[in-house]
Amino acid sequence: MCDSCGCGPKKSFLQQVEEVIGMIRPRLQQDGGDIELVGVDPDNTVKVRLQGACRGCPGAAMTLKMGVERFLKQHVPEVKQVVAVS
Repeated sequence: MCDSCGCGPKKSFLQQVEEVIGMIRPRLQQDGGDIELVGVDPDNTVKVRLQGACRGCPGAAMTLKMGVERFLKQHVPEVKQVVAVS
């Protein structure tokens, strides 16, 4: 069984989110930032913590909504929203 065609075992919502965060992380690290998955709520809200250069950056809100949230929703459609926590 394999993941590429979907014939493998179904991953949990959390596992799917963790996998996508892992795909996003290198892009943020290239700019001196990072992202930490804090958790997921029962309503499928994803909580993250931006770190490094992303923390306190004026563009962090845009990165979160137009970058992280959009990318997550593309790969895990069940995601309701992504919120930053401190």
